[in-house]
Amino acid sequence: MKITNRVRSSLLSLVRRFPRQHVVVLGDMVADEFVYGEIARISREAPVLILRQRERKILPGGAANAVNNLADLGARVTPVGVVGTDDAGEALLQSFEAKKVSTRGILRVQGYTTPTKSRILGGLTHWQRQQIVRVDREPAEDGRQEFRERIRKLAGQRLSRAQAVLVSDYGYGTTDAAEVEKLRLPAKNRQVPLVVDSRYALASYCQVTALTPNEPEVEAAFGKTIGNNVDLLFELGRAMLKRQSLQALLITRGHDGMALFEAGRKPQLIPVFGSDQAVDVTGAGDTVGAVFTLALAAGATFTHAAFLANCAGGIVVMKRGTATVTTQELKEVIRNS
Repeated sequence: MKITNRVRSSLLSLVRRFPRQHVVVLGDMVADEFVYGEIARISREAPVLILRQRERKILPGGAANAVNNLADLGARVTPVGVVGTDDAGEALLQSFEAKKVSTRGILRVQGYTTPTKSRILGGLTHWQRQQIVRVDREPAEDGRQEFRERIRKLAGQRLSRAQAVLVSDYGYGTTDAAEVEKLRLPAKNRQVPLVVDSRYALASYCQVTALTPNEPEVEAAFGKTIGNNVDLLFELGRAMLKRQSLQALLITRGHDGMALFEAGRKPQLIPVFGSDQAVDVTGAGDTVGAVFTLALAAGATFTHAAFLANCAGGIVVMKRGTATVTTQELKEVIRNS
């Protein structure tokens, strides 16, 4: 998309409208834990490094990261999901409360394990710390259907006051396509965009406003490898758009940027914003989904929403850890584009 003065003015106007929007985020509230250590020595028990722990922090991940991004963009955001009564769940609730985000839509369930991704990073003193291993803690599958129904009802109650709904399905069982289908008609009747980001069940979401998968997720849905084959990318994108009756499909492609598909229009390739040498891609997809949804809530076309999401993604991958983007950062890159 060519950035003319008129386009630049439209984009800035959209960003200024962000604080007036209310977005409901339904999905898996994930805790991203980072444990930082200094390499002390080699273990005598096994040929492994011993790290002297220096820092530990828990940041919002998954749907919680989308909530965090929307809050930092000034929007009113209502998270709907489930956490356990464990340390990770408590940390997520505290992070929301610190940003004045209501937690009334979040169920706290005794015995439920809050999905947690623990990243262990190590390095020498004054050196850049590198991720050594990741340990995931996941909830059991028991009782998921009961949670889904309760959570969907909570989301439905909050839909009447929202300008958009973002579904973040990481496969931990908070929601699924069947529950989202029950929200689709109320959202359509209110002309509320319903955007879905699904890690493992991409093909099951139909007739929503838009999907925001990454390229490997599209490849998995079709059992084909895209690689550098742009013709195949276009073929699969068009097929998914038609097969699932979508208004739009935004495929993120890492250092190759994005591809936007809309019904009745030619596909658009959007070059990566900024450097193609990312510092850390953790949570970048959550940022893209959040900004794309928020822009649609503010009245953006799919093209303008994709451009803003592309800028936001380019900003956060240059930050370490699970990061967010602010309206000031977006405004600056738009003015300088």
